[in-house]
Amino acid sequence: YVEAPLRGAAKGLRVLHSCQKPALMTRKLIDDCFRTDPRDAKRLTHDRTLEIIRDRIAVVVAPEMLRLPGALGRIAASDITAGVAVPGHTNSAVDGYAFAHEHYAGEGGSRFTIGGRIAAGDRAAEADARHALRVFTGAIVPEPFDTVAMQEDCEPDEGSVFVPAGLKRGANVRQAGEDVAAGETVVRRGEVIRAPEIAALASLGIEAVDVFRPVRVGVIATGNEVRRGGELAHGQVYDVNTPLLSALLSVSGVHVEDLGVWPDRRDEVVRRLATARDEGFDLLITSGGASQGEEDHISHALEELGSRHFWQIAVKPGRPLMLGQIGDTAVVGLPGNPVAVFVCCLMYVMPMVRQLSGAVWREPRRYPLPAAFSVPNRKLGRREFWRGTMRQTADGAVVDKFPRDGSGLISGLRAANGLIDVREDVAGVEVGQTVDFIPLSEFGILD
Repeated sequence: YVEAPLRGAAKGLRVLHSCQKPALMTRKLIDDCFRTDPRDAKRLTHDRTLEIIRDRIAVVVAPEMLRLPGALGRIAASDITAGVAVPGHTNSAVDGYAFAHEHYAGEGGSRFTIGGRIAAGDRAAEADARHALRVFTGAIVPEPFDTVAMQEDCEPDEGSVFVPAGLKRGANVRQAGEDVAAGETVVRRGEVIRAPEIAALASLGIEAVDVFRPVRVGVIATGNEVRRGGELAHGQVYDVNTPLLSALLSVSGVHVEDLGVWPDRRDEVVRRLATARDEGFDLLITSGGASQGEEDHISHALEELGSRHFWQIAVKPGRPLMLGQIGDTAVVGLPGNPVAVFVCCLMYVMPMVRQLSGAVWREPRRYPLPAAFSVPNRKLGRREFWRGTMRQTADGAVVDKFPRDGSGLISGLRAANGLIDVREDVAGVEVGQTVDFIPLSEFGILD
C-alpha cells in the first residue's frame, strides 16, 4: 500500500491505495515514428495502417492523481488492486431471519427460537446455532448461520419464527468477497475509468487514483479561402472541419484547442508550427492541403521543422494522409472533405489519440446485419466506409446505406448512425447480404 498526499484536497487528507507506479518516461515518440518500410511503397491497407499506428505510437502524457469521481473518463496510469474484500463480511441480502441450514427441515419447514437481533452496522454476538437471528439487509450473518429467509415468507410468534420449506443453503446471503476479492485487480493500466469503475473503487475506500493527463491536441484550418462567420466572398467557404474535429475529439477525453485559420504563407505557417511545438502540444491536426503542391505550405513547413511522410491508404473516403512529427509533437494532415475528415478521424486519428493517451488498443465492434440496399460491381482492392443507418423492421434490424457517396455531403453524416465497413475483397452487396455495421456509439457518439 502506498500512502500519498491527495493533491488539491483539504490539509492532512491522505489516501491509501494499491498500485503499480508507471516507469518514468525519458522520451515520448520514437524518432520518425511515421516512417514506413519498403513493403509499404504501395497504398497501405486499412489493417496495415492501424498496425503501424498500434506498433509505433507510444504514450506521451504523464500521470496525475485525481479524486473520485473526477477521474471519470480518464485512463488509468497504473494497475489498481483491492486492499480489502467486497463485501467485507458475509451479510444478509434481505430483511428476514438467519438460521443454520443443518438445523432446518427443508421439506416441511422449521420453527426456530429467535436468539438475537442484528441490524446493518451492528457487531454480531454469539448465538445458539439451533436458533434463528432476526436480521436486516446488510447485517452481518455470523457463522454457523448460513441461510436467510425473507421476513414476508416467515411466521413470527412470541419469541419464535416459523421458516417455510424449500430454502436452499445460502439463500439470501451475500458472501464476503463475492464481489471483489482482496488482492484482485479492479482496474488495469490503460483502461478507461467509467462509472462502474468509479463505483468499484469507491466500494474499496479508494478516494483518488493515478490517471494519465489528457493529450493536448491543436486543430488547425488552413487556406486563404477558409473563413469563420460573416459574408462569404466569391470562392470562399466556411470552416467546417475545425468544429467537426473538435466535436469528435471531445468525446475522446483529450484537451482540444482551436488554433485558428492559418493563411497560405509559408513563413507564417513555419512560425506557427514552431510556436505550437514550443507550447507543448502532443498532436496537431490539419485538414486540407495534405499533398505536395506549391500551395501546400503545411507540408513544406513540416518537412523544414521535422519529418514528413505521405501515406496513400487504400481507403474510401480518405486516401491521402500526411503524417510527421516535430520533436515529440505528432502532426496529422487529413483530407479536406468533411466526410473524409469524419471517417479518417474515427478510424485512424482516434486510435492514435488512444495510443498517445496510454489507453489499451481497442477495435470498434462490428455487428453483422442484413443489408436493405444493393451496390453492384464495387471496385476491389480498397476498404470503404459507407454512411449507414440501422433501423428496426418486423423481421429484425437491417442496415440502409445513404444513397449518395460524395465526400462533401454533410447530410450523409447527419442521416447516419453508423458506418458500413466494406472489406477489400467484397465485389458488391445485395439486399439481404450480411454487412459489418459499426455504430457511431462505438466512438462515443450518441445517436
